[in-house]
Amino acid sequence: MRDSVILGIFLLLAGAELLSAQANLKQALTFHAPFDGGVDAAFAKGDKRLYTAPDYKKLGEAKAGLHAAQVELARGRGRFGDALWFKKKNARAIYYAAPGNVAFDPRNWTGTTSFWLKLDPDQDLEPGYCDPIQLTPKAYNDAAIWVDFTKDDTPRHFRLGVFGDLRSWNPQDLPPDKNPDFLNRLVVVKKTPFGRDRWVQVTVTHSGLGSGKGTAKLYLNGKLQGTTPVIKEPFTWNLAEATIRLGLSYVGLFDDLAIFDRALTDSEVAALHGLKEGIQSLR
Repeated sequence: MRDSVILGIFLLLAGAELLSAQANLKQALTFHAPFDGGVDAAFAKGDKRLYTAPDYKKLGEAKAGLHAAQVELARGRGRFGDALWFKKKNARAIYYAAPGNVAFDPRNWTGTTSFWLKLDPDQDLEPGYCDPIQLTPKAYNDAAIWVDFTKDDTPRHFRLGVFGDLRSWNPQDLPPDKNPDFLNRLVVVKKTPFGRDRWVQVTVTHSGLGSGKGTAKLYLNGKLQGTTPVIKEPFTWNLAEATIRLGLSYVGLFDDLAIFDRALTDSEVAALHGLKEGIQSLR
């Protein structure tokens, strides 16, 4: 009798702790696009709509909705429900607006981005670099956070890049592949878990960007892969032009995109990976 009472108390406490953890994650959530039944976000503190433009230099020509022949909503093929399917290399700009959805702070930008990918990088991707996601109003090397697959490595490496204002960290605008200031600050995963038969969750946390002592971390399937060196340069955004860019040269499935307004802890990232219904479990 005594043992059953103790077990009952333990289960109650564990359940309460889980609910509290999920409540904390829910409170930090600013954006969630599950791609279930449509491409617009299910939850957003800013604009929910997905946009398509000819390219990222022509955002003034953007139209709400998905308007790219190489990209479609794949019914029932997601990690949870439906997914966004990049069937072939896409040259058009596909993005969400960042204002409100990304809690940007030029003096202390802190947050988390999480999503799921399903692909074989060596068989599915076309020649060249591939960035499944970028957060920036400018470019990959100018006030940006991104992850990419490399172009020349076999197997392809997976990398996290976090770079502040280009003129600050690279005033001579040197090419990235020959610039130690670029290469030495990447988080690089050489042996990755990606494959056509499995989903992989990618999570990036960052804290203190723009403060002179920022850092960022890369996780795959809830496990820490590495941490950047200290990121000292400023981050300057024209927030009205900032975007959450999806599928730059990407080929594969993309699902359950979520953004939070703080850097999740290691245990929270692991808990995020374990949500049986994905981010929808929080909502």
